[in-house]
Amino acid sequence: MTTEKIDTQAINTIRTLSIDAVEQAHSGHPGAPMALAPVAYQLWQQELRYDPAQPQWPDRDRFILSNGHASMLLYSLLHLAGIKRLDEQERVTDVPAVSLEDIKKFRQLDSATPGHPEYHWTTGVETTTGPLGQGVANSVGMAIASRWLAGHFNKPGFELFTHDVYAICGDGDMMEGVASEAASLAGHLQLPNLCWIYDSNHISIDGSTDLAFTEDVGRRFEGYGWRVIQVTDANDLDALSKAYSTFKQQRGKPTLIVVNSHIGYGAPKKQGLASAHGEPLGAEEIKGTKRFYGWPEDAQFLVPDGVKERFQERMGARGKQLREAWEKSLAGYRQQHPELAHELDRMLKRELPDGWDKELPVFPADAKGMATRESGGKVLNALAKNYPWLVGGSADLNPSTKTYLSASTSMKPGEHAGRNIHFGVREHAMGSIVNGLNLSKVRAYGATFLIFSDYERPAMRLSSLMEIPSIHIFTHDSIGLGEDGPTHQPVEQLVSLRAIPGNIVIRPGDANEVTEAWRYIAQQQHHPVVLVLSRQPVPTLDRTKFAPASGLSQGAYILQEAEGGKPDVILIGTGTEVALVIEAAEKLKAEGVKARVVSMPSWELFEQQPAEYQERVLPAALTARVAVEKGAAFGWERWVGHIGSVVGMRSFGASAPIKALQQKFGFTVENVVKEAHATIAKMKKSKA
Repeated sequence: MTTEKIDTQAINTIRTLSIDAVEQAHSGHPGAPMALAPVAYQLWQQELRYDPAQPQWPDRDRFILSNGHASMLLYSLLHLAGIKRLDEQERVTDVPAVSLEDIKKFRQLDSATPGHPEYHWTTGVETTTGPLGQGVANSVGMAIASRWLAGHFNKPGFELFTHDVYAICGDGDMMEGVASEAASLAGHLQLPNLCWIYDSNHISIDGSTDLAFTEDVGRRFEGYGWRVIQVTDANDLDALSKAYSTFKQQRGKPTLIVVNSHIGYGAPKKQGLASAHGEPLGAEEIKGTKRFYGWPEDAQFLVPDGVKERFQERMGARGKQLREAWEKSLAGYRQQHPELAHELDRMLKRELPDGWDKELPVFPADAKGMATRESGGKVLNALAKNYPWLVGGSADLNPSTKTYLSASTSMKPGEHAGRNIHFGVREHAMGSIVNGLNLSKVRAYGATFLIFSDYERPAMRLSSLMEIPSIHIFTHDSIGLGEDGPTHQPVEQLVSLRAIPGNIVIRPGDANEVTEAWRYIAQQQHHPVVLVLSRQPVPTLDRTKFAPASGLSQGAYILQEAEGGKPDVILIGTGTEVALVIEAAEKLKAEGVKARVVSMPSWELFEQQPAEYQERVLPAALTARVAVEKGAAFGWERWVGHIGSVVGMRSFGASAPIKALQQKFGFTVENVVKEAHATIAKMKKSKA
């Protein structure tokens, strides 16, 4: 069989596997895989640096299918290329990442072929791409990571990190704002190792993209500072080869390859129509399509002889050779740069460096104290001294969030070795780029005001879904901002972030709780953490009088016990309100009422504690409880019960000095004391 014929047969195998899987599932998107099969095939066979036998190779090229609804394109490639499955410890097994049986179970419960690609579920999937735009935005983080890793680890004679990042995307990705934000930053940074392949088929679910999307995407990207290459026919393998070669040979900026394709290519009645996008073709249309491909009409899930072998001859052989050369280079690197090699080993396992916590500060008691954003900056910088692969930045708010790493430089156009990333006013892309960095095993954080977490939320949800340890820092955490007013005063954000499964939200109450928060964050390997910090100062508690701040790791702890250990009421505070409940407890004590003060910086961490510990902190029999938090009261009923009370927000804030706001919304000692008396009375009445 000629080379041209086997390549055509391999491309049609990708197409027909996609068609058959969607048809059998009665659900899915066949049109894009039918159109993009030659585009992806030529990339994998010609350029992709990837060893199917070692899919965790650190310097592999990254391939992202951002239009994740076309997932059968990726699953077909993973199957035909013979990618090996990794186990939970990321060890290579003899099991295929995607078997033919997996393809037959497309979109079925617990299959390796879910409707959209999911990271850590299917080996070979580099990131979860469901919401459009997220995959390409992740790719910017991965490209930054590749360049940063090269700047940190590469030494003369040892080019350990040289990999490129490819992302296939569609019209939907290009319409999403997050893709525009990410592309703008990638162009500014002049990322030479980033290539987006844009499937321009002019079809969306509603019909022709002319209904809503008529811009010149190529010119837009040229404005961003990208190189733009046009391929007028997705089936032209020579043109695709030239485009990929141009990306590899002409560096200095990211590349967008615009490929014109026909959705549902080969379908006699549905090619080029919206009906080929998100529904099975149907039996008769499939027969006609297979006839067009020269395929046996009644064959299902057919993989002709020679197709898998063709992948091994080109992609497999090239990937093995490159990977083995890399491993040989790494062996020499270990001899000449043992400390850096040790760092690399730790980083790839998501382990911490030696002595990572040796400079974490302990803050002296201080009645005046400091804002937790201020102590947060001090702790972050102390941690960064001994955590070399901790990188990040803010969305144009470094002076406010205090998240600039003062001992390091900033990333600049063409210079990517700095640890400070200036994301600009691009919160949504920042969250996605942070995820891309963490997917590359670089530990990354992003920072902005809590109110703008709404912009970042889709990326935060995905970091939790993927179980990656992204760090999301939010300052200006309440109505305590004062005069900026309700547009900038977060209310519902805290509880909404707590609602994301697997997301750990921490709102520390003083400087030493901030230290303990970072101690916890640094050790996370599988959970994203949201760190919520204040603009206004809070006292640094005297820990000889109050319980150690290490109690933060348990989510909630008894900060100050009532006299005799038998409280009449429990006062619960988070963040800046911890100091308020302490004052209220003192007032109650003067009135003869015994109050236990509980600091509760993290609901999620408290939920993880044994029932015995939870009962010790919040005894079921003591139903007189008052929770105080400058956020939505919603959700606190879980911790205070139907008798307890919540001093929280039930409206938006207002523009005024902080003292006036605290008075207006009840965040005063007098009001907390009043609520304590009321709950005690309700408890007594319930027991009468």
